[in-house]
Amino acid sequence: MSGYRVAILGATGMVGREFIKILQQRDFPVSDLALLASDRSAGKSVAYGAKQIVVQETTPDSFNGVDIVLASAGAEISREFSPYAAKAGAVVVDNSRAFRMEPDVPLVVPEVNMGDAKGHHGIIANPNCSTIQMVVALYPIHKINPIRRVIVDTYQAVSGTGSNAVDELNDQSRVVLDGGKAKPKVYPHQIAFNCLPHIEPFMENGYSQEELKMLYETRKIMHAPEILVSATTVRVPVAIGHSEAIHIELSEPMTADEAREILSRAPGVIVQDDPSNNVYPLATEAVGRDETFVGRIRKDISHPNGLAMWVVSDNIRKGAALNAVQIAEELIKNGWLKH
Repeated sequence: MSGYRVAILGATGMVGREFIKILQQRDFPVSDLALLASDRSAGKSVAYGAKQIVVQETTPDSFNGVDIVLASAGAEISREFSPYAAKAGAVVVDNSRAFRMEPDVPLVVPEVNMGDAKGHHGIIANPNCSTIQMVVALYPIHKINPIRRVIVDTYQAVSGTGSNAVDELNDQSRVVLDGGKAKPKVYPHQIAFNCLPHIEPFMENGYSQEELKMLYETRKIMHAPEILVSATTVRVPVAIGHSEAIHIELSEPMTADEAREILSRAPGVIVQDDPSNNVYPLATEAVGRDETFVGRIRKDISHPNGLAMWVVSDNIRKGAALNAVQIAEELIKNGWLKH
């Protein structure tokens, strides 16, 4: 086959537009591309190379003849339409939370557990953005010295909420700098020049849904049902790029130099770790990059088996669109596309 028939579900959103960009950048073998969205976006024209493709309203029949669906339209839309796509013979790589914890749906980060995708039944889940970059950084260490416990504090960009949140950050920043008072709409409080320890609704135990995702998704992806993860997820006034302060407790002691050596060879990781010369990962430098950046690697002085590190990645790219396209590429490479 010279190419594959691809559909993008949620084509006009931030991740949908990133899908379009990445397919072109990586020369993905597309023979035909369908752009699907809600009725509000239907009829818009989007450039794909030299072509202009008209966005279509999503219906149950939109997936007839499609090989691969890259979906980022929210959980409700995915739950409604992904079964139609799978029934039509397509494989859906879904970026929403809809199927992540379903036992028969693989939850995949290609650098960690691509083999899980082999047993798919037409739907493969993309993990949460904050989980993806964390497991890319931790799994290479975990394979050598199993991780028992993770304490992670995230500093998450507003683009994780969508383009309306980016607009709100920009608008509020201008208002505040001009001496005015910001009026929040997307978030419950002002996000400009502020930090909100509130991503997704809070549960009865005091953790937010986002924080619990990092626990349960990490266990599933890393095949580590006993690993303990305690997260505090924070929205910060950054447009793109999630940052994470991670402390891990290992089964055995490990030096910072040993961890650097392991991570320097790990797929999808770039080590930037020379703090004395101001070299460490920055959100501004991760934008548009495929890799996960790791630095500030050091012994955790609070535990003999502990390490601490700082991890940064582009949440729209590796945290969403790129991860899904990488899954599709590996499905093709390994002959796992049909189900």
